[in-house]
This record gives sequence, structure tokens and C-alpha cells, in this order.
Amino acid sequence: MQTDKVRNRILGLDLARSVALVGMAIYHFGFDLESFGHISPGTMETGVWWSFARLVAGSFLFIAGISLFLAHGQAIRWRSFLKRLAVIVAAAVLVTVVTRYAMGPNFVFFGILHSIALSSLIGLLTLRLPAPLTLLAALGVAMAPSYLRSTVFDASWLLWTGLSVRPVFAVDFVPTFPWLAPVLAGIAAGRIGARTRIWDRLRTSNPGATLRALAWPGRHSLMIYLLHQPVLIGIVVGLTRLGWL
Repeated sequence: MQTDKVRNRILGLDLARSVALVGMAIYHFGFDLESFGHISPGTMETGVWWSFARLVAGSFLFIAGISLFLAHGQAIRWRSFLKRLAVIVAAAVLVTVVTRYAMGPNFVFFGILHSIALSSLIGLLTLRLPAPLTLLAALGVAMAPSYLRSTVFDASWLLWTGLSVRPVFAVDFVPTFPWLAPVLAGIAAGRIGARTRIWDRLRTSNPGATLRALAWPGRHSLMIYLLHQPVLIGIVVGLTRLGWL
């Protein structure tokens, strides 16, 4: 039996998150293979894999923007918003602490969770804007590194902006510029979808067992995000020790 919370979710968004999670796992498995010397250094940061990683990250952020509008587009429910924000910030801090211990100077100081948290706060300011204006803002944010990059932002406490000239070395770096752009685009898509009643058509109260199973990861995306790398690293270590890699 489904709970009201599950029944009121939009299955299509959960399925989209599940697809993004699969993409994330594929990329990070390749990253782990590279880290353990099973594929050539730099493989996952060049060519198709470079584009694939950014497509996956952009998908998560775009969906986060849609979800932000669906949850708060009519009125900001502050208790719900702050509770979700606190969970994301806590998870982001955990990632920072763990990677600082495991990766040293290449630790995650502003990864995708950090970006989602800050973008959600900024996104609140755009929830009442017409969709075309929000899309225009998204375009400006996406292009910002091309015309706002400056040594002014080279200070360590400003690296999160993404506008520094100084190179940044981190295993996951998702700065506000340009990565706020897909969140804003998602907010615009959320408004367009609400106006055209797309979300009502995608919402289903009684999906089949197969769709529910496929959507399950998308309903628990944060938990899977936090747990997937230890699992993948364990698999790579195990296969390496068995001589299968």
C-alpha cells in the first residue's frame, strides 16, 4: 500500500532521478577504475566522459530546480524548505570531511550537494518570476564565467563562485557559476509544466510494480548518493584482489 507522500510524488521525476543515479554510478565506477590504475590516467576527464559527467550533474541540478518550484512555487513552505536544506547541508559537510581525510588537498569543498544547497536558496528569489525571465537569467549565469572571470575571485573563500582565474583541483567541483543555470532552467520548466498541467498528467496514484521499483532509487537519491561510492570502491578493491581486473 502506498503512503500519501509517495502517492503525491510525480513518478516521472523519480524515474528521471533514477536514470541520473545510474549515470552517476557509471561515471564514478570509471573514476574508481582510473584511481586504481585499471584505465589510463585522465580518461574520465576528457572526451565523451567529460561531457557525460557534466550531463549527469546538470540533470540532477535541473531536476532539483523543478522540484523546488513544485514544492514552493505557490508559496514557500519554510519549515519544509529549511528541513530539506539542513539535510543537504549536513550531507555536504559529511562529504567534505570524508574526502578531506581520503583525498587530501583534492577534497570536495564545493561539490554538487553544496551547489544544490546554495542554488536552492538563490532559486527562492526567482519562484515568482515569469518563465522567460528565469530562462534569461539561466543563460546569463551559464555565460558568466566567460565575461566575469577575474583574479578578484582567486581568494580561497571565493572559489565557490566559479569565476576565479586560478585553477581549482578537486575530485568534485560544481561552482555556482555556471551550475546555478540548470537549477534556474528547472524552475522555469517547473512553471511552464504547471501552467500546461504537465505535472498533473505525469502524476499517477497507482503505478505498476515495475515502475515503482524503477522509481525507488529516485525517491532515495540522497541516501544512494552518499552510499554509492563506498560500495563501488569496495567492488573495485574486491575485483582487484581476486585478479579479475
